[in-house]
Amino acid sequence: MLAIYLAAGVLLVCNQRKLLYHPPVVTSAFAEQQGRKANLERWTNAAGANIGWRRPSPKQPAQGRALIVYGNGSWSVGVAHYVDDVQYVAAFDVFVLEYPGYGDRPGVPKEKNFFRAADEALQLAATGGPAYLVGESLGTGVAAYLAGTHPRQVAGMVLFAPYNRMADVAQYHFPLFPVALILEDRYPSEDYLKNYHGPVGILIGEEDRTVPPKFGRRLYDGYAGPKRLWDFPMDNHGTLFWRTGKVWNEISEFWRSNSVPLH
Repeated sequence: MLAIYLAAGVLLVCNQRKLLYHPPVVTSAFAEQQGRKANLERWTNAAGANIGWRRPSPKQPAQGRALIVYGNGSWSVGVAHYVDDVQYVAAFDVFVLEYPGYGDRPGVPKEKNFFRAADEALQLAATGGPAYLVGESLGTGVAAYLAGTHPRQVAGMVLFAPYNRMADVAQYHFPLFPVALILEDRYPSEDYLKNYHGPVGILIGEEDRTVPPKFGRRLYDGYAGPKRLWDFPMDNHGTLFWRTGKVWNEISEFWRSNSVPLH
């Protein structure tokens, strides 16, 4: 039994990124087709490489900017509904980061690469002033990193199904192994948010079994800045992401009431 346990532990260590990341990979032709359907346009960096998608506000000049960092198992065009949600309540230019190794963007999915891509994306999205962040699941760790590393460039943020530390979530899913000790990609959101003091909205679903709500509450309880918690008793990890209408009006008002001026 000890040999079996050790063998399973070795497999876990060697395959941890395959367990953590589930990137949808699509062709560029398919991405272009789906991007047009979602009324998005390619977003490129200074070198002309595709780094995601964008949709300028229909009302120009825009009143602000928002950057979306999605969750695992999704890709940029797949979360176009967040672009609709943001532009429903605010005249914002909205940008969606594509992670390396996801969609049709080349690269290897891992924390260091995600953070590097996010750094570049925020610098481009926030050229006209601070940007708001919309994080989903795995992407909430990326959003927390951006807010803690570039606090003056983040006006506010909202996090769907967040966690205080990825290590805690991983330990929950693999309780028989010392996952917290061997995890390579750690996403310590609560540590990054110690350097940020803007408004943080958190949405949790009580039926979420992927990122149980206790981890979002830990992040909320430990945050010292302006904050608001939305707790949905019937929502799971999938349904929570599709909250529209009223809750986005509340998010927008929370941002307006607590964020730093955009101009």
